[in-house]
Amino acid sequence: MSDDERDEKELDLSSDEVVTKYKTAAEIVNKALKLVISESKPKAKIVDICEKGDSYIREQTGNVYKNVKRKIERGVAFPTCLSVNNTVCHFSPLASDEAVLEKGDILKIDMACHIDGFIAAVAHTHVLQSGPVTGRAADVLAAANTAAEVALRLVRPGKKNKDVTEAIQKVAAAYDCKIVEGVLSHQLKQFVIDGNKVVLSVSNPDTRVDEAEFEENEVYAIDIVTSTGDGKPKLLDEKQTTIYKRAVDRSYHLKMKASRFIFSEISQKFPIMPFSARALEEKRARLGLVECVNHELLQPYPVLHEKPGDYVAHIKFTVLLMPNGSDRLSSFPLQELQPTKTVDDPEIKAWLALGIKTKKKGGGKKKKGKKEDKADEPAEAAKPIDTTNGATPQV
Repeated sequence: MSDDERDEKELDLSSDEVVTKYKTAAEIVNKALKLVISESKPKAKIVDICEKGDSYIREQTGNVYKNVKRKIERGVAFPTCLSVNNTVCHFSPLASDEAVLEKGDILKIDMACHIDGFIAAVAHTHVLQSGPVTGRAADVLAAANTAAEVALRLVRPGKKNKDVTEAIQKVAAAYDCKIVEGVLSHQLKQFVIDGNKVVLSVSNPDTRVDEAEFEENEVYAIDIVTSTGDGKPKLLDEKQTTIYKRAVDRSYHLKMKASRFIFSEISQKFPIMPFSARALEEKRARLGLVECVNHELLQPYPVLHEKPGDYVAHIKFTVLLMPNGSDRLSSFPLQELQPTKTVDDPEIKAWLALGIKTKKKGGGKKKKGKKEDKADEPAEAAKPIDTTNGATPQV
């Protein structure tokens, strides 16, 4: 196939090469997440940890697909974010920021990697403590984890996006928590991190998306954020925003020299994927980014907050809708949880009992000695997983 034909044909999971690239990206982002968790210690600077996550992804993606005829873009698909406690998302500070972690902090780690534009995204919540997580912190984490497990089982061909929206809200309510409003789970395509098919976190009159049905060979980043608060986060300080994505369909003749310089640099270095302003010269970036955002040349990813004292958890995973069932690529084991609530709702239990893999037709006999795929097993609501043994993430 020529490069022109390749460009015209939209590549999907029917191509083994595409599946391999997704899985390679996922393996790298899972290891990057493990690194970030290991670096997250009391008094560690948040910006240093974010930079280590991004550097690891750049280094590891640089080591794959080196000896190929066609140049393959690869690297960070979403900058490493480390949002603490009631901060909901997108906190990835500039180099001059002095914020540090403290014992007991609840960390939401969010990051993504791509190989040739095929993106693997992951988010994970980690409490900076030894021993089991208890109380409302455990509730909000269990709510996110159980909602993610239910979503994994409902994002399948034939189901609709509204089915997932309704289900995850019901799960959160079972733990006396809320699904955070405004969070979107997007379909992923080559070089597209925010595809048009969307799962809404909370349906309300102010936020609506087109009804859509999941189809075989699609890829989704399923994004679950739960809160013990009201689930309506606020933007407190626009200056905290450091992550942007170029709006490729917008054009405007910038007036300021600093704006033109910065936008030119962005267009060369980050033409499609979201990026951190940390990668730009800080003083010039502060001046130039404002005009770019005001004229919608850049899409900002604002840092949002719940109220002080609210607990927030975030779990995101990438799932491939393969012919033989769903394949969850990105994850990391949770700490041991001891929530105050238990799931007794029969509908939630029925969702969790659904298999992930599709059973092969014809009832062929299994080979002796071959263990059944664990992905077929039903999930248990908020079953505690102890990561103190240094378990590595499964790909």
